[in-house]
Amino acid sequence: MEAGVVWNAEYKQERDKRSDLTMAVCECFSDNFRKRHLLSDVDARIKLLVVLSLLLMVLSYKGIFFPLLIAGGSFILCLSMRIPPRMILIRFAQPLFIAVVVLLLKFFFTGEEPLFSVGLYCIEITGYKEGLLEGLRITSRIIGGVSLVIVLGFATPFTEFVAALAWLRVPRQFVEIMLFAYRYLFVFLEDASTIYNAQKNRLGYAGIKKGLHSFGVLAGSLVLRGFEQSQKTSEAMIQRGYSGDMPLLRGKPLKMRELLAGALIVIIGGVIWLM
Repeated sequence: MEAGVVWNAEYKQERDKRSDLTMAVCECFSDNFRKRHLLSDVDARIKLLVVLSLLLMVLSYKGIFFPLLIAGGSFILCLSMRIPPRMILIRFAQPLFIAVVVLLLKFFFTGEEPLFSVGLYCIEITGYKEGLLEGLRITSRIIGGVSLVIVLGFATPFTEFVAALAWLRVPRQFVEIMLFAYRYLFVFLEDASTIYNAQKNRLGYAGIKKGLHSFGVLAGSLVLRGFEQSQKTSEAMIQRGYSGDMPLLRGKPLKMRELLAGALIVIIGGVIWLM
């Protein structure tokens, strides 16, 4: 009896741990953890227009000061919205990795004026001044642009963001695909977690060969479930009168105060951009 009680307790603990892991993965893409902050009541269309304007400035700036300034301001803004630093780093990890790779490729493979040269066995590694400067410019643009997108994602619920895209006359087919992708992203994350835990309990990852085979089975199962889910969703929507138009949020009239505030931010950014 005592052994059964202990086993049940361990099973519940392991199940709760898996549930916490699934929730942590879903939290990276979810907007349910947001609290009220200074941008929560601002119209999503204003936020989108401001971000697009600043993003255009970041991508067209020829130095590194303005993009890094935008990145620093975006990070401070995220902290002021009480976003956990861990969540900011998680969303920033992959773009930062890409930025570092681009910097290294530019530094070692582009340019004519060498900064240093190191001989490693039969290979000579040379870093170039022009490549370093060009890599820093591209890296700063990546960091600045991604930081703006991250702030917009944290400050705007997904449904309001999609409605703002529709207001900007983004093709409706693209908007509907985004809605479906966001809706079923969490469904497939849950399915993937269930399949992975089942495989792990059956020692499906005990070794490289078995692990690769189990991962292939997991990927194939998700593809099959995707096709199956698409057919079920299509039939359900047709039965409920879907005619090709997905209903979206209707935006309220824009507030003059928010328009002026957004225009002021863009003007200040433009002045700094011109300096």
